[in-house]
Amino acid sequence: RAGGTVTVTLAARADAIELVVADDGPGMAPEVVARVFEPFFTTKPPGHGVGLGLAVAHGVVTAHGGTIDVDSAPGRGARFTVRLPPR
Repeated sequence: RAGGTVTVTLAARADAIELVVADDGPGMAPEVVARVFEPFFTTKPPGHGVGLGLAVAHGVVTAHGGTIDVDSAPGRGARFTVRLPPR
């Protein structure tokens, strides 16, 4: 939806650096949340995305020993949390 809000926060935790990206959009159904990090999975129509963005992000984060999680439900936006271990 146009005019939504995206909030980005970064915090140093005892065991990780934590980056949170949250929005107040329409949210995702549980079946979408379950597949959101799969390569080539997209909810967009053909020609409007190939479904690689979150799969690539997941690969980069895990390659650096971190985790990326999503919390979302219809009507309450989405929240992605990236946790990376300190160097």
